[in-house]
Amino acid sequence: MKPHPRRRRLQVKRIEVRADKHSWLEGFLRHITHEYPLAENSIAAYRRDMQHFFQWLGNRSLQRLQIDDFADYIAWLEKRHLGPSTRARHIASLRSFYRYLQLEGAMPDNPAKLLGSPRLWERMPHYLTPGQVAELLVAPEENSDKLWRRDRAILEFFYATGCRCSELVNLKLQDIHEAEGYCLYTGKGNKPREVPLGKQAIAAFRIWMNEERETVLGRRMEEVHAYFQIPGRNKGEPQVPWAFLSFKGYKMRREAMWNLIKKYAERIGVPKISPHSLRHSFATHMHAKGVDLRAIQEMLGHKDIVTTQIYTHTDMDRLKKIHAKCHPRG
Repeated sequence: MKPHPRRRRLQVKRIEVRADKHSWLEGFLRHITHEYPLAENSIAAYRRDMQHFFQWLGNRSLQRLQIDDFADYIAWLEKRHLGPSTRARHIASLRSFYRYLQLEGAMPDNPAKLLGSPRLWERMPHYLTPGQVAELLVAPEENSDKLWRRDRAILEFFYATGCRCSELVNLKLQDIHEAEGYCLYTGKGNKPREVPLGKQAIAAFRIWMNEERETVLGRRMEEVHAYFQIPGRNKGEPQVPWAFLSFKGYKMRREAMWNLIKKYAERIGVPKISPHSLRHSFATHMHAKGVDLRAIQEMLGHKDIVTTQIYTHTDMDRLKKIHAKCHPRG
């Protein structure tokens, strides 16, 4: 009986990472786009994070990086004056990228998984006082602002619902239910949620709709008519589903809303705030009035209540008053 031939031991072949790092980045972005229900802004954040990494990487080899090299990368991020939460996101992006390389067979293991996120100490979110919010909501003025009715409605929606900037930009007319007193936002992961609208927000929105929006649409129609004068074009009515429009009747950009809030904040003497400042103000003021944390979580669209717990901070002035009133030696 002939002996069986000796079996050769199979060896895992290490695939060399292509020199074109851009192709790996594009492949990674396609991977997370199709495998996970991520929002466009999240995909854009991954792209920015990895572009920063490639900027630091230079001519280094992806396969030869060790944990010490990653420590140098984190130090490089710190020198760019990035906050702890931003650095944590960069590290999470890097871990995901190396996990993708491992899945593609380009890496035998994932050295980036040993990276720990920088300690995220609790930072109080920047929020406005109720008095500052009241000033901000009436900051748009008829004599100085072209679309003051629209701007007042936008500010009211930010504060009334605690929405994200991207959610308000993408809000459509069909998502606003005035009679029922709520609107429907599409949050992260395309997850819809219903958020109540206050009377003031609804009133400001009706003024914008009845007294200003038609004028804005008229400017767009003038452009459309000029466009369709080109031979071969078929004239038609533009579809404008968005709740809030630009000066010429188009969908507003996120940057435009940021600049809008920045302008009015500087006008009332409260610089360096953003749409998220109004989101923080909404949650802080609701919690101060005794609203349940679970309800705030649902209205904000937080996946985890741990994220919402940051709003459990207490106003120091209120603590001082309680101490002075209740302590025997206050």
